[in-house]
Amino acid sequence: MTPQEDFERVAAQLADFGVVMSTVFGKPAYKDVNGKAFACLFRDGLACRLVTGTEEHAEALTLPGAALFDPSDRHRPMKDWVVIPHADTDRWATYAEAAYRRPR
Repeated sequence: MTPQEDFERVAAQLADFGVVMSTVFGKPAYKDVNGKAFACLFRDGLACRLVTGTEEHAEALTLPGAALFDPSDRHRPMKDWVVIPHADTDRWATYAEAAYRRPR
């Protein structure tokens, strides 16, 4: 599957929470019922707002190819956001749900 197809598959899994697909940073994104983005497709990975200092954030950064999200590519990453590589799409739903559950 392509990253976009996997993104849409995970969106369907999150639909029961009221999650909708939208855009943020010009990228396809998941937003909660209040319109707050908590994850987006970035290149071929899923950027999730996991919040620095949480177990999910630390665990995600151990995945090969994972990195802090830098949407501008100006070496100013968003410290609460981690890009989960496409190689780990089996974990996208888990991390997206963790990001959804974090207060925004």
